[in-house]
Amino acid sequence: MLKIPAFAGMTITLNHPMPKQSKTKRILKIIGGIIIFLTLPTLLFFGFMYLKYNEDLPTGQQGAEADALATQMLEALNEEAYLNTDYIEWTFKDVHHYKWYKTDKSVEVSWDDMTVILDLKNKEQSKVFAGQQEYNGTEKQDYINKAERYFNNDSFWLVAPYKVFDAGTERRLVTSEDGKDALLVTYTSGGNTPGDSYLWHLDANGKPKSYQMWVDILPIGGLEATWEGWTTTASGVQLPTFHKMLVFDLDITNVKGLSF
Repeated sequence: MLKIPAFAGMTITLNHPMPKQSKTKRILKIIGGIIIFLTLPTLLFFGFMYLKYNEDLPTGQQGAEADALATQMLEALNEEAYLNTDYIEWTFKDVHHYKWYKTDKSVEVSWDDMTVILDLKNKEQSKVFAGQQEYNGTEKQDYINKAERYFNNDSFWLVAPYKVFDAGTERRLVTSEDGKDALLVTYTSGGNTPGDSYLWHLDANGKPKSYQMWVDILPIGGLEATWEGWTTTASGVQLPTFHKMLVFDLDITNVKGLSF
């Protein structure tokens, strides 16, 4: 601000605009402050969570004892009923809906207004629907790929115990911190994230009660999720309806299993 003498003792005041460079610096400071305000608590929270929960992937022994524990788990769940189940239906977190024609190797995946009839044998034969209208636009393959990712993830939360002898799996016997036997299963191939590992903790009857995860999508290794709310469907297959991981609940509803 500059004052200039004028007539009769009056002064004229000139207001100089703030230099452009000063404005830019001020804006950058404000943006920087907002970023720090938003990210610092997140970084501190993640650091706390990492220090509290992160664990290294345990080591264990492959061989007959590990396979025997896996077999015990399958027997506790009545694996034969799962193998003889032709159709499984469920809803994952009230968002993704599935009708899995297991014997025919196809699954109907629905979310929002989209439905994909996913051909698990030949993905190129899959069909996409927007509402009731078949969709063949430029994003068709994107929808098919998305449906496949949804199915791979959400079906694992439903039937993972039955996949411990899948092709490309490695099983190891691990002694957990409480001195009990636990089953470490590593998927060396298949799915969207090969290399993921899961440490199954079993109850006295060999039935899964939780697993710890070392997976590509989670930055913290060893997070534990419960396996509970088991229900026996019309086909006899036992499936979970609830998982809890930290403060997050994963609900599985409308669970059905049929044998034709």
